[in-house]
Amino acid sequence: MSPVHLPAEWEKQTGVLISWPAKSTDWCNKLDEVEATYLELTRQIAKYSLVYVCCSDPETMLHVRQLCNENNITPGKLNILSIPYDDTWVRDYGPISVRRVNEIVWLDFKFNAWGGRYPYQQDARLTRLLYRELFIDNRVLIDNTDFVLEGGSIDCDGIGTILTTSRCLLSAGRNPGLTKRQIEDRLISTLGVQRVLWLEHGQLAGDDTDAHVDTLARFCSTDTITYVQCSSPVDPHYESLSEMEKQLESFVQMNGNPYRLIPLPLPDACFNKEGQRLPATYANFLIINGAVLVPVYELNTDALALAQLHRCFPKHTIIPIQCRALLEQFGSLHCITMQIL
Repeated sequence: MSPVHLPAEWEKQTGVLISWPAKSTDWCNKLDEVEATYLELTRQIAKYSLVYVCCSDPETMLHVRQLCNENNITPGKLNILSIPYDDTWVRDYGPISVRRVNEIVWLDFKFNAWGGRYPYQQDARLTRLLYRELFIDNRVLIDNTDFVLEGGSIDCDGIGTILTTSRCLLSAGRNPGLTKRQIEDRLISTLGVQRVLWLEHGQLAGDDTDAHVDTLARFCSTDTITYVQCSSPVDPHYESLSEMEKQLESFVQMNGNPYRLIPLPLPDACFNKEGQRLPATYANFLIINGAVLVPVYELNTDALALAQLHRCFPKHTIIPIQCRALLEQFGSLHCITMQIL
C-alpha cells in the first residue's frame, strides 16, 4: 500500500463540509438562531473555498438555496446535496481526507455517536452517500474501516504527530477490547503518522464527547500548540486544565525541541436554562485557506481569544463567528465542519 499522509488542517483544502440544521434535528426549537450561525459560517467559508452543504431533505435544500441567494453567497461556491443525517456534528462522522502519493482517499471510520449516546444510523452512512454523489468518476477513493474514530478526537501537525486524549479514545463505548497500544498502532497504520501524543487530563463541563481534543488543544503549526488555560483556582476546571498544561509543557517535537505553547482563555461560564454549564471553548476554531474562523460567545473573554489566535496564525485572517447558539447542543464551530481535500 502506498504511504499515507494525514494533512494538517492548515494545508490546502478544496472545501468544507457542513450538515445544515433542520426541523428534523435537535435544533428544531432554536432553528432561527442556529441558522444565523450557519449562514455566516457559510458566507465566510465561501470567500476562500467551496462549501459542501448536506441537507436532510429536498425542502431544506430549497430553503438553503434561498437563504444563500438572499445573502449574496456565490452559487458557484456552493454544492448543496440532499443526504439524510441524524444530527449536524459532521466533524465526527464526515470523511477524514488523506493523501496516498497522488491520490486523495476518504477514510470512512465507524461512527457510533460517541459511544452510543444518540441515534446515529444515518450519520454513519453519510460519508458513503456523499462519496457516491460527488465522486462517481473515482477522482477520489474511499476506504472503510471497522475502527471507531471521530474527527474531533484527533489533531495532526501534518508531519507525523497526532494529538489526542486518553479519556476519549480509550473509552469503553468506542473500541472495547483494544488496548492503548493496539489503538495507537491502528492510528499509525491507518493515518500514516509516526507517533501519538496522549493527553491524560482535560475535560470541559457539559461536554458529551469524552474530551475531544478539538475542545482542548490544537496544533497551529508544526512547532506550536494552543490550548485552553484556566487561570481561576475556584473554577471547577482549574485542576484538570492545569494538569493538561503541565503535560503539554512536557511534550517535545520529533526533533527534541519543546513546543511553543500559546494559551487561550477559558470562556466565562455559560449556562443553559436548566442551569447546566455549557462546554464553551475557543479551541474549537476552524482553519481554512487563508483564514481562521473562531467561535465567539458574546463574552468578555472573546477579545483575548482572538488576539491569542492572531499570535498563532499571523499570516491568516482571524474571523469571529457568533456561536453561542451551538453551545445549547454542547458543541461549537469546529464540531459542525469537516475540511475536504
